[in-house]
Amino acid sequence: MALPPPDPQFVLRGTSAAVHALHFSCGDQEPDVPILFSGSESGLIHVWNLKTRRVDTALDGHGRNSVYCVETMGSKDKLLSQGRDQRICLWDLAEGRTSVLDSVFTENVGFCRCSLLKMAQGRWLMAMASKALAEVQVLELPSKTSVCTLKPEVGAKLGMPMCLKLWQVSCGSQPLLLAGYEDGSVVLWNLSMGKALSQLACHQEPVMSLDFDSERTKGISGSSEKVLSIWSLNEQQNLQVYKTHRLVNAGISDVTIRPDRKILATAGWDHRIRIFGWKKMKPLAVLDYHTATIHCVSFSDHSQPSERLLAAGSKDHRISIWSIYTQT
Repeated sequence: MALPPPDPQFVLRGTSAAVHALHFSCGDQEPDVPILFSGSESGLIHVWNLKTRRVDTALDGHGRNSVYCVETMGSKDKLLSQGRDQRICLWDLAEGRTSVLDSVFTENVGFCRCSLLKMAQGRWLMAMASKALAEVQVLELPSKTSVCTLKPEVGAKLGMPMCLKLWQVSCGSQPLLLAGYEDGSVVLWNLSMGKALSQLACHQEPVMSLDFDSERTKGISGSSEKVLSIWSLNEQQNLQVYKTHRLVNAGISDVTIRPDRKILATAGWDHRIRIFGWKKMKPLAVLDYHTATIHCVSFSDHSQPSERLLAAGSKDHRISIWSIYTQT
């Protein structure tokens, strides 16, 4: 008999708005307190203390426009956030500060989350959907210098970029970008050449979210359909469909592979979180707690496997925190 799915370990309430973005920062240096950042529809970023399970700070930098991406840049004091005000903000949170250091005006009206990749100490690449319909712009941070603009070929009807993932085979190798588009395609881009290496039709509908395992060169994407698409990248840098996994209910807002590459989580429009084994896509658990669409799922970066957490943010204003498959 399979074990019944667990209840959340705890629930964070108090955003008073739908939760669209989550990011853990659980540095294991004492006396560091594990932190969860959440971005909400009200435009606030809440900094949750996971020991007290309360909000330490609420950051207001997006003029009350929905925040749909939060990431840290090397430490929990350096935060990046992206909102529907078409701005990406870089925050300095050291010594209790709550100030926006700098910002990038994207001029993009969509809700495609930007993607970050660390290139060197204090140097990052950031990919973001740009003003022109199908284009992706790549900048270096913190300098904000343009690295390249990725434009589909004339006649390629990809539509808007919906989700982005910067990655590299190994530290020091050239960065690549995976982008999911409105027409259901996933495209692999070479940044130094500024051109598409491979394109794969993964979905009939817009790609809502994707994640990629650079060790296995295998990725996964979800859309508004009842299908998760699993695809791989061969040595010639060609994308190929590896398999598809049919879902009971349609609609995936977010998909994320745990950093140890053992399991993955999906955020469902059916109010449920689904957990799969990443190697064979074996369904492991359905976590049923929320009462509305789940917008985002995120795994914690604890170095101790037993302390690992999963967070889910929902339209129901709540963030559920789960301790699941920590022994695998």
